[in-house]
Amino acid sequence: MKKLKIGIPKGSLETATIELFRKSGWNIITSSRSYFPQIDDEELACTMVRAQEMPRFVENGTLDFGLTGKDWILENSASVVVVEDLVYSKATAKPARWVLVVKEDSPIQRLEDLNGKKIYTELVNFTKQYFRERNIQVDVQFSWGATEAKVVEGLADAIVEVTETGSTIKAHGLKIIHEMLETNTQLIANHQSWQDPWKREKIQHIALLLKGALNAEGMVGLKMNVPKEKLEQVIKILPSLNAPTIAHLYQKEWFSVETVIAERQVRTLIPRLLNAGAQGIIEYSLNKVI
Repeated sequence: MKKLKIGIPKGSLETATIELFRKSGWNIITSSRSYFPQIDDEELACTMVRAQEMPRFVENGTLDFGLTGKDWILENSASVVVVEDLVYSKATAKPARWVLVVKEDSPIQRLEDLNGKKIYTELVNFTKQYFRERNIQVDVQFSWGATEAKVVEGLADAIVEVTETGSTIKAHGLKIIHEMLETNTQLIANHQSWQDPWKREKIQHIALLLKGALNAEGMVGLKMNVPKEKLEQVIKILPSLNAPTIAHLYQKEWFSVETVIAERQVRTLIPRLLNAGAQGIIEYSLNKVI
């Protein structure tokens, strides 16, 4: 039996990725004693890999495909096929940002002020290239962790750090002076694997369902019964992705109306639907919207 080797990002994205696969139809079972999780698909074999290393293992064919950040693809200058953008993270549904950070009271206000200064970051190659393209001479050093502390303690003039909300940076008495890169998770594939018709179709199938699960986040279904004389009034206030689904109820002058809407709309919409004549309103969660 053919198998696809898939890389699951280990670390901060691990839990969110496994949950996304669960919503998409695949159950992944991990163990702290193994780097090879079980998955309920005989055509897939999983390996846990740090997101930072994923592009290299996909590029050299150790893995057929995997999930990693756009930032790590750029950092590794990896030649891979980007199959799909998947905007999800451990905390928010927003893309993360790599930002240039200094102390709150620092005189450094712009990129040019860093000429001749020291910067710590985990994104070394990208940062060096970024400043090189702008003809700004900086000393970029790799940070093994606790990056914010290095600028707080005066070990660096600035840091380049990833953030989603900026709250942690602010809590450390630091400030963002420049955004360098917006990044999100991407499903990437090995070039040779992508040329194999069976592998390509399987990867596209997985990408479709992962994207569908992400599309469903924050969305719910609403279903209700509406008398014929109230139908137009209800439809006028009912949002939908395209148009509501309407069907006759058996041997009645009533209709069943169904739609998909943003969950945040429900709290104000249901009272309006009741006032317009809808009855038996049901709200249900969605796993995928494709």
